[in-house]
Amino acid sequence: MSLTVGLTGGIASGKSTVSSLLIEQGYTVIDADIEARLAVEKGEEAYQEIVRHFGECILLEGGSIDRAKLGSIIFHDEKERKALNSIVHPAVRKRMTAKKEQAISHNEQLIILDIPLLFESKLQYMCDRTLLVYADDHTQLQRLMQRNQLSENEAMARIQSQMPLRDKKALADAVIDNNGAIEETEKQLWDILRKWNAI
Repeated sequence: MSLTVGLTGGIASGKSTVSSLLIEQGYTVIDADIEARLAVEKGEEAYQEIVRHFGECILLEGGSIDRAKLGSIIFHDEKERKALNSIVHPAVRKRMTAKKEQAISHNEQLIILDIPLLFESKLQYMCDRTLLVYADDHTQLQRLMQRNQLSENEAMARIQSQMPLRDKKALADAVIDNNGAIEETEKQLWDILRKWNAI
């Protein structure tokens, strides 16, 4: 019996750290961000639809999508952003579901879906349990400023553009408190997965 866990967090909360710990132990981690990049590669269905909608002006010389150009279009236009999401999101879900089904068919005990916007996109239905990597506001802010060399105001703006982690806490089946050392985070991860009979 396979257990599919939706792993989520917030910017600089430590989700990637937890994801890496799972990958190191050989577990299947299906990453939404990676699938989103693959879904829009040249020749993919979503790629064709994006070019049809936005025109060839968004392509680089080699034919791949100019992310900066596409980003500048959707950044200033809510309607176009929704149009892009309506193409990309279903393609990503389809790719993730196919990989999940493949892992289940191989009788893998634990499958991780790494989805940053799990709750915002209401994708809980894709997994059996949800696991949130949590850090308090101060820790999140300090880590983000340090990691991305941002001013306090820039870092705050990025954090505030996301659903607050305390709101996600109420939605998650389990929470890893990632305010301390990595050893503490790792211990919590394995404890939760053992409790769920996933490892």
